Parts: sequence; C-alpha cells; structure tokens
Amino acid sequence: MKYSIAYLGSALMVAGALAVGLALGSENTQKADPTMEEMMKKAEAACTPGTAHQSLEPLVGEWNVEVKRWMTPDAQPLLSTGTATSTWTLKGRFVQQEFSGEFMGQPFHGISFTGYDNVREKYRSVWIDDMSTTMVVSEGDADGEGKIITLGGSYACAMTGEKDKATTQIYRILSHDKHVFEMHDPARGENSKVMEITYIRK
Repeated sequence: MKYSIAYLGSALMVAGALAVGLALGSENTQKADPTMEEMMKKAEAACTPGTAHQSLEPLVGEWNVEVKRWMTPDAQPLLSTGTATSTWTLKGRFVQQEFSGEFMGQPFHGISFTGYDNVREKYRSVWIDDMSTTMVVSEGDADGEGKIITLGGSYACAMTGEKDKATTQIYRILSHDKHVFEMHDPARGENSKVMEITYIRK
C-alpha cells in the first residue's frame, strides 16, 4: 500500500511538471518573433492599395472609344470605334479593362489589367487579345500629379517575328471623363506613335 501511494504521488508530480512545461511552451510559441512581426507588417503594407492606385480611378467606367492606327509613320491613320468597360478587381488592386472594337474590318476583343506594384514601386500592365497569342507586359512611372503614366515593355511581334519587341505606352488622364492611351514603337524614332485610343465616358 505504501508503494502504491508513493507511486501515485510520483505520477502526479510528473504529470504536473509536464502540464506546466506544456503551458510554458505554448506561451512561448504564441509570442511572435519580433523580426517576423516586423516583416509581416511590411508585407501587409506592401499588399494594401494606396495613393498610387487612386491615380487609376479616372480609368474606371463605361467608355466610347475612338481608335487611330498608323501602319507606317507617313501613312494616314486607320480609324475605328469601339467600347470599353473598366472596373476595379481583386479588392481594388487592379483595373480590369474589357475592350471591344475592330481591326482591319474584323471584330476585336482585348483584356488588360493595370495596377501599381508597391514592392517594385512601379505601375504594371498586361494586355491580351483575341488576335494574338502574345502578352504585352509593361511597367513604368507616373508624373508628379499622376496624370501621365508612361510604361515600357515588350511583346512577341507576329508580323516581324521579333520575340522581344520594345513598346512604349502612355496614359494621358485629361479629366474624369476623358483619357487617351498611346502606343509607340521606339524603333520608328520621332514618328513613333502606332496607335492612339481616346476614351470618352458614356
């Protein structure tokens, strides 16, 4: 009987020690590593839309578009019209544009995503359409007032076979109800503009 009581007492002491140890271990686990906590705060800030994203707000809406395309620098532009719908997506992180128009007499549809990368500190854009298998990917900066956004990028050109053809894109935000998008071919020199799209709010 003495041995049973002694054994029971020892067992209770061991169980108590284990319980205290587990409680302390749990408490230590819950305490965040200061370095990790700081990194998480930076990550949260970098993942949150900010002032630079607000500069894209004038692009959002329903639009009638007028398109000019220059096939060669000295040619008269080809004219066409269309429509576009631009909306905020992914909780205000990107402006998604759905574009409908025509090219060389054929229906033409495209989609773009434009946003601001807080880590890169750059505006970034991706364009895809139903007349190509390439993606036009570009990035750049805005002027001090956020009214002119200039992007540089590249794409695979089906006409020339170039796999990394340079392009420059410019957004000119003229007002809440009007903005202009330009696409330039730097290889053309001074007469570099190949396309101009004027957006007029419906």
